[in-house]
Amino acid sequence: MDSQIQTLLERLFQGLEKDHRRVLEIAADWAIDSHEGQLRASGDPYLHHVLAVAEILNELKLDYETIAAAMLHDVVEDTDVTLEQVKEEFGPVIARLVDGVTRMERIGEFQEKTHAGSREHVQAESLRKLLLAMAEDVRVVLIKLADRLHNMRTLQYLDPERQRRIAQETRDIYAPLANRLGIWQVKWELEDLSLRYLEPEAFQQIARQLAETRSERERYIHKVIEILGAELKMAGIQAIA
Repeated sequence: MDSQIQTLLERLFQGLEKDHRRVLEIAADWAIDSHEGQLRASGDPYLHHVLAVAEILNELKLDYETIAAAMLHDVVEDTDVTLEQVKEEFGPVIARLVDGVTRMERIGEFQEKTHAGSREHVQAESLRKLLLAMAEDVRVVLIKLADRLHNMRTLQYLDPERQRRIAQETRDIYAPLANRLGIWQVKWELEDLSLRYLEPEAFQQIARQLAETRSERERYIHKVIEILGAELKMAGIQAIA
């Protein structure tokens, strides 16, 4: 096991009761064995992804069952491990979380089939409601959001067409879901990452503006105020800056 993975695991185990730590240790062993030899588009071991998802949830202060399910969230979908095996080893709660995430994965092609305009908006809203309704436990949605967030953080390794499709789906479905659940830091990052791929010029412009010094921003604001003030005065409107 490389030092990066060991360090990450120690962070995930930190502060846990003995019994809960043992559950995570077993889940980590399962993830390591099940995903052995699997690589992501970046060339990184697939294990890095599932542990990164677990870390996102750990930062959100989720319980050990959610962290364990995050480590196992792709074993049923992508390996020979069965849901029954997960249930036998980890119990019904963690198995139910893993199964919930697996079922959510299977409707992920929805966005590809939508049409432009208002119909797309209506269908996106319908899918958000469906995702919430089908998750008997809201922790399923949280795992899926963490999974999508890490995928968005590593989206640069995919081809441009897939980048745009996934970014659109993220902006239409997952960022609003995070907003609905009140997970603001996830919502903002999903929106920012989506903008990077859907509107790269706007994203770069915003990034440049944010990189400007405070004095440069203040000069720009004062200039805008002067222009607006002049226009309002010409229109006979009194304005106070």
